Amino acid sequence: MPESKVTIGLVNPKSPSNVGSILRAAGCYGANTILYSGQRYERAKAFYTDTKNVHQHIDTRAVDDLQQHVPEGATVVAIELIEGAKPLIHFNHPANAFYLFGPEDGSLTQQQLSWCDEVVYIPTKGCMNLAATVNVVLYDRMAKSDSVEMGDELIRRSRDTNNRATVSHNKNKQ
Repeated sequence: MPESKVTIGLVNPKSPSNVGSILRAAGCYGANTILYSGQRYERAKAFYTDTKNVHQHIDTRAVDDLQQHVPEGATVVAIELIEGAKPLIHFNHPANAFYLFGPEDGSLTQQQLSWCDEVVYIPTKGCMNLAATVNVVLYDRMAKSDSVEMGDELIRRSRDTNNRATVSHNKNKQ
């Protein structure tokens, strides 16, 4: 099986809190790279919320043209709520994926969609914000993977220092 690689492409993101949440999701779900275009986030990133400092471990950078930075061999998957797109529920994620997300206050252009291999939407009642959309896509990818790590050891490594609770199986509940 080919090595799993995930690149996230963000078209002109504006909200530092959304990008901070995307950085955290990238760390949680094992994304390799985050690329972003445009100037809005660059001006606002001093205020972002990367509480786990993921930007120190995942290649995160501004690029002029996302299309010019698609990794070799990657399948480009646009995530957009548009007619004719494939529902995420029925989508099989490629091993080497470049997920392309539009800006918070807009959509991917027809020109951007033209260089994508797949267009996928999340079936919701209304649209989600950018960070929520990235989280759902990365979770779906992990959930459909053949190599999902699970169990108490993962929980111990993943939880924060304020969480030491365990499940009690008390059979005498009233």
